[in-house]
Amino acid sequence: MAEGLIFSIEEFTIYDGPGIRTSVFFKGCPLRCAWCHNPEGWKARPQIVKSPNGCTHCKDCEKVCPSPGNCILCRACVAACPNNLIRMSGTWRDAHELAQELREFTPFFNSSKGGLTFSGGEVLAQPEFLLELLKETRGIHRAIETSGYAKQEVFEKAIHDCDLVMMDLKVMDDELHKKYTGVSNERILSNFQVLKNSGTPFVVRIPLIPGINDTESHFTGIAEAVGDAADRTRVEILPYNTMAGSKYAMLGMEYHPGFDTEKKLRSPFAPLKEAGIDWKIL
Repeated sequence: MAEGLIFSIEEFTIYDGPGIRTSVFFKGCPLRCAWCHNPEGWKARPQIVKSPNGCTHCKDCEKVCPSPGNCILCRACVAACPNNLIRMSGTWRDAHELAQELREFTPFFNSSKGGLTFSGGEVLAQPEFLLELLKETRGIHRAIETSGYAKQEVFEKAIHDCDLVMMDLKVMDDELHKKYTGVSNERILSNFQVLKNSGTPFVVRIPLIPGINDTESHFTGIAEAVGDAADRTRVEILPYNTMAGSKYAMLGMEYHPGFDTEKKLRSPFAPLKEAGIDWKIL
């Protein structure tokens, strides 16, 4: 059976698809979005996460560390912290066993027309694990939340065995996409065409970032990309999360997004209205 690495399971979520849902967050992502608020989803390996809030600097975690400066994930510091401020992010799970656990939520899903959402990180970065989970949870409404950055054959298999795809179109300009996510959007836009022709219901999601994609040219590009599927989808806009940088210190990282986080967001949504596209701000 396939095994995969996850960093969180969140119950009773309401913004990751229809109804009441349980969201499973996969670890590992090929993108490095400047505005990412889940940096623990980047690396495809377990990591130690330390919360600086409440730390008394007792150094108990350092005293028990057998490998200072080169973490070997022994978890000694997790047990040693008197304030429970240290945890492990990333757990390997068997797809069959995880699916059995997730099926326990079926009564809640049925009563609310909800289901499961597989998110990340990037779900398509662990294709075997994802496809096995989708197979093992058939009969439940299953959604995937993805950047669309994957090989086409992987993308096609995933979207044909789920009930809803929530796909990000972050930045339509390729050079800006490279600058702020670390990768070209060519593969993403190609897969989006595949998605539009697949017959699988989908939602386009746009993180609205000040000074980067809160422009009319970006939303004109979105309107053009979505246009011929306007009657089959909607666009959801997620305004920049001002708390996006809060987790970086917990991973020993600094948050330097490269844009003005205090800049007021613009609302250049006219192209969506003119194209007759159903849209809303979450």
